Amino acid sequence: MNLKIGSIAILLMVLLACNAEKVEKPYNKGISVTPRPTSIVKGEGVFTLNRKTVFVAESEQISEVITLFAKKLKTSTGYEMDVVNTNPRDNFINVVIETQQLANDEAYKLKVTSKNIEITGSTIKGIFYGLQTLLQLLPAEVESSTLVTDVDWNIPIVDIQDEPRFKYRGLHLDVCRHYVPVEDIKKHLDMMAMFKMNKFHWHLTEDQGWRIEIEKYPLLTQIGSKRIEGEGNEYGGFYTQQEVKEIVAYASDRMIDVIPEIELPGHALAALTAYPEYSCTGGPFKVRNIWGVEPDVYCAGKEETFEFLEDIIDEVVALFPSEYFHIGGDECPKTRWESCMLCQRRMKEEGLKDEHELQSYFVQRIEKVLLAHGKKMIGWDEILEGGLAESAAVMSWRGEDGGIEAATHGHDVVMTPGNWCYLDHFQGDSRVEPVAIGGYTTLEESYSYEPVPEQLKAEMAKHVLGTQGNVWTEYMYTPELIEYRVYPRIIALAEVNWTSKENKNFTDFARRMDNQYVRMDMHDINYHIPLPEGPCNKVVFTNSAKVEFTTTRPVKMVYTLDGSEPTAESAVYEQPFNLSENTEIKIASVLSSGKMSKVRTIVVEKQPFKPAVDVGTKRKGLKEKYTKGDFIYVADLEKVKDWTETASDVNLPPAYTNAQIDEPSAHILSGYIEMPEDGIYEFSTNVDQFFLGGQLLINNDGEVKRFSRNNTTVALKKGKHEVKLIYLNNIIGGWPQAWNGPRIDFRLQGTDEFTKVSQEMYSF
Repeated sequence: MNLKIGSIAILLMVLLACNAEKVEKPYNKGISVTPRPTSIVKGEGVFTLNRKTVFVAESEQISEVITLFAKKLKTSTGYEMDVVNTNPRDNFINVVIETQQLANDEAYKLKVTSKNIEITGSTIKGIFYGLQTLLQLLPAEVESSTLVTDVDWNIPIVDIQDEPRFKYRGLHLDVCRHYVPVEDIKKHLDMMAMFKMNKFHWHLTEDQGWRIEIEKYPLLTQIGSKRIEGEGNEYGGFYTQQEVKEIVAYASDRMIDVIPEIELPGHALAALTAYPEYSCTGGPFKVRNIWGVEPDVYCAGKEETFEFLEDIIDEVVALFPSEYFHIGGDECPKTRWESCMLCQRRMKEEGLKDEHELQSYFVQRIEKVLLAHGKKMIGWDEILEGGLAESAAVMSWRGEDGGIEAATHGHDVVMTPGNWCYLDHFQGDSRVEPVAIGGYTTLEESYSYEPVPEQLKAEMAKHVLGTQGNVWTEYMYTPELIEYRVYPRIIALAEVNWTSKENKNFTDFARRMDNQYVRMDMHDINYHIPLPEGPCNKVVFTNSAKVEFTTTRPVKMVYTLDGSEPTAESAVYEQPFNLSENTEIKIASVLSSGKMSKVRTIVVEKQPFKPAVDVGTKRKGLKEKYTKGDFIYVADLEKVKDWTETASDVNLPPAYTNAQIDEPSAHILSGYIEMPEDGIYEFSTNVDQFFLGGQLLINNDGEVKRFSRNNTTVALKKGKHEVKLIYLNNIIGGWPQAWNGPRIDFRLQGTDEFTKVSQEMYSF
């Protein structure tokens, strides 16, 4: 009975699949292989994948690689594709290794006819990449994690020859500032494989957290993996050695090498919190809960420090079969070494003229340890100081100069300059995008990067191994936000690495990305969609308002003006709005797949000029009352009973810019601000709350206030207006308010630049 019911169910599924309406989606039209292959010759017609299609493999090694792809195809198409060792008459995918035809070990050829497909690679890597291209020739739904019945599994007739331009095609991921779960790392590895990237640079240790289990030193994870955030909660997480092995194996199946990074001699506070005896001062320490660089580093004068690091390296190299081992080597303050008797004695004994040469000594000792393990050392470009052994490679991050110097002296280099390769930068307007560390790098800018500087000619140019996208996670608080920063810019860098300079074309890349977005949807990747930019969230006018929107790259925008939520079918934005009545604009970007960005809501409000107040004031600056204590939200001030009041001439800033991070406080400032003329003003501030004329104008309560993201406009008459500022000197999201201090900026409508409110504008 059960068998009969099961057979009927299968038959119904087949009938439904056959009868489902199959309409080619706009994003599936044309060829969208990314990165763009070396050569594509398109023919007429298609090869149709069906239940009888089989793979043909000449060896067990090829069969193992095919299995990964066959499993994916079964999930989305429902086809159980067998692997056989002899060619049938037709309807097969023949996969062969041919070492004589292809010189590059990652090269492949892919030929599709109406009757069969042939994939030829010089090695198993070439086979793997040929199969990835085959998947990209299929509709994007092939990446679905569930059965898809409404598409035809057609592959266009093509003849492709392909090989990568560079052999190092990398993604860096910092898991120390914010931990990334194993399953989310696997998502990144899946994306890397899809776009033919082959190096995963895993940043495992930092001042803010130690993330890898070391069995000989258990306190590294018991203590060093945890920090107490400024908000008061404990943050932690680390990878067991078994989890590391799991990730390395998962990556290896996808032709990706995992390169570990163990930071030294700086960025070591998490380790020193667990084992303070390897510092210059002996501690005690706390795992750093703010971003930035920590002055406490490994002591270069103690032999025990090197024994400690050698023990760690012994365990780490056993977990990672990669050719390279990353030692960091960047941003190492020398202040502790300057006052450490042991470090100074080391310098004298070794004949080192300064602390920079002491760092070089430190790095070169570790390099010898790595060479003994058969590893090549790689580090950030600071390791160039003092000279390097021939085997060492350099990652050039402070611009391209370090890479040029390294290549000139015969060292291999990976080019990772911030202007193009730092994926922690904003990719849109900082006022509408989630808070970031700073910088501004659009998708087109990442795509435009040329890894070989003009200064490097012929033999020197060959030392450029490639480039990688760097993902520093200070302001990436969740795995979803990491994805939002990384994608699609890492795909642009994937094409930079793979595709020849002559074959690159951003317009064509943007077209192909319409298809790739859908593939990422199938993997639940939270990629960036350009937001409508232009006005702040409240636009004030006195007679009429012109409201205009732009995006960082071409994308359709849809909107409503009646307060309803826009959909992909809503009115398309084509020209600026000219408004004379109160209006609520809701606007979003929409891709060809119908997927939308977050909706922006802009309130457009007609208001009269707010009159100035006729009041006499005697002093410049603002009145202040303050209290010591750790306050995260403005509501926390309700419990304060003891305030200290003062009347001074201090202004904002620099009144509190030197406040101690470890001495949190709250400040309420009040008085008047004098505006120079009648006008509509846009205000920007990093204080928690800004009141004007008794009304809350800007509310940043509880946010990371590194950048102002809640600007607003108001119509003001010339003269004095009552103001109140509430400023909490606290730490939220790793950002200490004390680093910037409170400030108010303004600009008159029609001007581009903001002006800081001056001392003379405040009075009380």
